[in-house]
Amino acid sequence: MGFLGIGTGEIILILILALIILGPGRITGFARTLGKTVRAIKKASSDLSNAVSRELETTDKPATPSKDDRPDKPGEASAPK
Repeated sequence: MGFLGIGTGEIILILILALIILGPGRITGFARTLGKTVRAIKKASSDLSNAVSRELETTDKPATPSKDDRPDKPGEASAPK
């Protein structure tokens, strides 16, 4: 089993047909464009994953009350300022 359920023989046949139909000059341009596209998709996926992770980290952290918000003694409410 090869790429996407296609065997090695089928992949070679597809590449030979593409070479015959498109020619060697257009195959290299197509491969270059395909490589750039795949790289851009991987980068966008990585950036999105990092952004989601950062957002989840900031929302998971409990908010600690500041010194002014805490009562002076346990059980007492702080006086309004």
